Amino acid sequence: MAWNLENDRPIYAQIVEKIQFQIVSGMYKAGDKLPSVRELAAIAGVNPNTMQKAFSELERSGLIVTQRTSGRIVTENEEMIDKIKKEMAKEQIERFLEKMRELGFEKKEILEFLENNQEEG
Repeated sequence: MAWNLENDRPIYAQIVEKIQFQIVSGMYKAGDKLPSVRELAAIAGVNPNTMQKAFSELERSGLIVTQRTSGRIVTENEEMIDKIKKEMAKEQIERFLEKMRELGFEKKEILEFLENNQEEG
């Protein structure tokens, strides 16, 4: 099944985010081998060149590493993975807070709302 990618942003950037998410969430662990460009392109429903561009970006960031004999693997630097996880979480919080402010909530109201609804989630 193809990945659900949007047309409002570059596809390769969305793929980078998706693979980052898969790594920080534990789907791919530190040291795990990633599927080939062609395999992932087929899974995602994108051109292999687009997937290659995303992989290049992930390599540039250091999140994945190319090993000549065994393909691409997730970095074994767990501190880097944790740092990226925290950055992604911070982005989600910022988006949430922005939407809540657009709805008219003040900081205190947002905190109360979260406190009152944490049991439901």
